[in-house]
Amino acid sequence: MGNFHLAGYKVLSFDKISSTQTYAHDMVANGTAIDHTAIVAAAQYAGRGRYRRKWVSHHGNLYASFIFRISEREPRLAYAIAVAIAETLISFGTNPQIKWPNDILIDGAKIAGVLIEYAGRFVIVGIGINVHSNPTVAEYKTTKLAKYADVDLTDLFGRLTKNLDKWMTAEFDSVRREWMTLAAGLNRLVKYRGESVELIGINDNGALVVRRGPEYLLIHGDEILM
Repeated sequence: MGNFHLAGYKVLSFDKISSTQTYAHDMVANGTAIDHTAIVAAAQYAGRGRYRRKWVSHHGNLYASFIFRISEREPRLAYAIAVAIAETLISFGTNPQIKWPNDILIDGAKIAGVLIEYAGRFVIVGIGINVHSNPTVAEYKTTKLAKYADVDLTDLFGRLTKNLDKWMTAEFDSVRREWMTLAAGLNRLVKYRGESVELIGINDNGALVVRRGPEYLLIHGDEILM
């Protein structure tokens, strides 16, 4: 393990652990968590995504969990995180899109995922980015950043932290505008709970807005299919 500081972050770096997210939760539980801590692993043997889905975590990719102190839960935080990741990928010359609620795609294939969990006075933001390898997953296509650019993991991590700081402190109006620019499926038909609905965007409170015939629905956290 190596400990170091980078651009205002205390970074704990491992070659391989069970899960950066689990390690972050343990730090909160045992009182060692501080604001702007990042736990980074070269590989994980028990990585997980939303709904406790397994996140395949081979060497060569970026797996990190960030600990931030918060005063209250902020449902709009996910948008800032997604925009920060997308802007980081854009800086490598790619054209990512954000798929609700928090997957990042390139050419319609998943390249990054986010897991946001609250613990005590902190929020733990888990981010996985496929860099040098991408898993084969039955449910969807995947891709990797190395397919599009030469990538150094340390450089990628540095750019990501800067963008997290930028977008997590930005006004939500600007986050919302950028998210809408990057959103996949906007103004197209998507599937929501088995029905075809038109994806309209997000409102000021962070709810996804879809249109079903003449009526508009607000969605909080449910998945949509495109």
